[in-house]
Amino acid sequence: MDCENCMNYEYDEELEEYACSINMDEDEYVRWLSTKKCPYFRFGDEYSIVRKQN
Repeated sequence: MDCENCMNYEYDEELEEYACSINMDEDEYVRWLSTKKCPYFRFGDEYSIVRKQN
């Protein structure tokens, strides 16, 4: 999974790092670990991600 191209991959100022902004429950997280296919992945290029953050 290429999280860096996902619209939900955002900079967290408290942690000072990038992280997924989707709050997955335990079942969704286990499913993601086993399949490596995120149901919340939305492709975003650099411009669309910046527009979303502003």
